[in-house]
Amino acid sequence: MTATPWGFRDILPEEAQAREDIALTVKNCLKAHRYLPVETPLLEDKSALEQGGHLADTPFKLFDDDGRFLVVRPDNTLSIVRLVSSRMSVGDLPLRLRYEAPVVRAASRNSGTSRQFTQLGYELIGAGGAAGDAEIVSIAVEVVRELGLPGWRLVCGSVLPIKALLSCCADADLARRVLEFVHANNLVDLDACVRASGEDEAFKRAVCALPRLSGGIEVLDEVDALLEDAGVGDSATDELRALYGAVSAMGEDVRARLTFDFSILNSFDYYTGLLFKVYAAGMPDSVGSGGRYDTVLDGAIDGVQRVPAAGFAFSLERLEAVRPDEKAVCAGGDGAIPRDVAAPLRIAVPKGSLNADTLRVLEAAGLDVSALRDPGRHLIFRARDTREGDDSIGEVEYIIVRPTDAPAFVACGGADCGICGRDSLIEADLNLLQLIDLQFGACRFIEAEPAWRAGEAERAYARRGSLRVATKYPRIASAWYEERGVNADIISLHGNIELGPIVGLSDRIVDITATGTTLRENDLVITGEIMECTARFFVNPGRARLDGRVRRLAERLAAVVARG
Repeated sequence: MTATPWGFRDILPEEAQAREDIALTVKNCLKAHRYLPVETPLLEDKSALEQGGHLADTPFKLFDDDGRFLVVRPDNTLSIVRLVSSRMSVGDLPLRLRYEAPVVRAASRNSGTSRQFTQLGYELIGAGGAAGDAEIVSIAVEVVRELGLPGWRLVCGSVLPIKALLSCCADADLARRVLEFVHANNLVDLDACVRASGEDEAFKRAVCALPRLSGGIEVLDEVDALLEDAGVGDSATDELRALYGAVSAMGEDVRARLTFDFSILNSFDYYTGLLFKVYAAGMPDSVGSGGRYDTVLDGAIDGVQRVPAAGFAFSLERLEAVRPDEKAVCAGGDGAIPRDVAAPLRIAVPKGSLNADTLRVLEAAGLDVSALRDPGRHLIFRARDTREGDDSIGEVEYIIVRPTDAPAFVACGGADCGICGRDSLIEADLNLLQLIDLQFGACRFIEAEPAWRAGEAERAYARRGSLRVATKYPRIASAWYEERGVNADIISLHGNIELGPIVGLSDRIVDITATGTTLRENDLVITGEIMECTARFFVNPGRARLDGRVRRLAERLAAVVARG
């Protein structure tokens, strides 16, 4: 065998030495604060980990000789929780633990993303409140200073405001869906879901506005105002205000690097308060993240009911990618493309049927799009914001891409933001923040079959036990059939989908239609309605937290849509 499995790689001596130097710097900082090393096994009992919280998807699962269901850990925090609850006692508290350990997580194939990376983490267990938050954050700041990371930023948020809002929601299903959309960074479908609900207007306004709030200490006042209007009595920002005071005490340079952002909700559901991420060198992926998880260890240690806890983990690969060391070998690690925040704002503009309307809304938002009217074979264009003043976006850079490729360019940091259809975002399944439904490019996703083959699909399903479906949209089709409990064999095609059932390749198709003309001309009839699709403005989540121009453009586009 000459190659490693996809998503894994070898690390040669020169790079390994650079990684070791980084790890030693981090560990020495933690050791100075009396954090003690622990090691946990790479394989864990799945049920034991799930007692601590929702387990993120992991691609490697197996049964051991005893028939126990084991997983390769996707995160170290739950392993630490399992260790503490089974091996420690109340007399050991407070615990300060640190670790250097690999984790393995699911990744989309052919996305260029690693499946294994190394966490350099630390956990403070048994000491909570403002003092605990300040300790966890101050150590992260100390580490990035010791490493000399350029342009680092500290972004903080909290799960308390959204949880306080949802505690007032009588509809449990709505509350669940809201959390799902916020975790998925899908604020467009969040808006649609909330606005269609029967909740009062103040609640709707607060839920939709909260994940879009970002900025300095003044943002906390906006959060409190939204919650008060929605009938939430107690302030949900007291912990963040205390943290702001602690960060300010670390020095003016640290305070200047702090922003608050309420779009950061981790995919792990065990967090109970503070969440924070550290960014550096213009990379849109954070170099580390963590937060408070006070309820995970409740009742786990004899003699104490409540065990507060907080932790943070750096990604060794991302630290490697941003560290300014000429001797280090930067292999890119698991990080996206670093870009200077002073560089022109880069926008992924789709080709094809969405192009004309994209230019229309960008121009209405104040951007010069004249160079895009007749692009020829050029792929990159420079232009400027036509508006002046403090609100100006300044220089912009357009890259011309296929709509299906726009999510990948933005997710990897090759562009800061972009426009494409909802379908392309679903099929890409990448970490993107969807902000605006631009309300053009409308089409429907449908299931269809030849009119002259009516009933054959049902008979084939009864005989075969599955439905054969041809489509260009395998993720959308698979999800729809799974929701309906239908076993479907998906056949991926790239064009002329209508031919699938006509020539007998499939029973039905899943495709998009705007007018239905192609269906009628090929004697196809609709057998199912899947979803409606329009164009969306989306951004790289990290870039939105680092570069205010991204959110200013989003606000302008939202105003364009509101004007109709």
